[in-house]
Amino acid sequence: MSAETLKYHKDDLTVIWKPKTCIHSTLCWKGLISVFNPKARPWINLDKADKEQIIEQVKKCPSGALSYMLNNENPGAPEKIIAESASILKVEVSPNGPYLIKSECLIVHSNGREETKTGTVALCRCGGSANKPYCDGSHRKNGFTG
Repeated sequence: MSAETLKYHKDDLTVIWKPKTCIHSTLCWKGLISVFNPKARPWINLDKADKEQIIEQVKKCPSGALSYMLNNENPGAPEKIIAESASILKVEVSPNGPYLIKSECLIVHSNGREETKTGTVALCRCGGSANKPYCDGSHRKNGFTG
């Protein structure tokens, strides 16, 4: 692990935090302030909740800055960070346009509603879509470049 990766240990659980990956969504501390407290030092204290609560909260991290591993799986083996996905999802960035996902994916909306999409899905990158998170072509009208 790099110097920009911090580990917090409790019994058979290790929580890994990558500060440079964090998008500061606040989901961690709003969901479990007893463990993830940005005003405390260290800001992660695994003694304040049980393992299951901590794992469930870590799984909600949208950026992947928080992850965990179980230390008792294959003692002595190289570290294995728990991943939720079985495969790598490819996201293409179209020039001056949307993000394109060309495989089945699950879209979880801010209100919790879930949609499974197949084929190609175009996600807004310009911020101007009236159909967020999906692209409606607004990038062509609003001069978005990127």
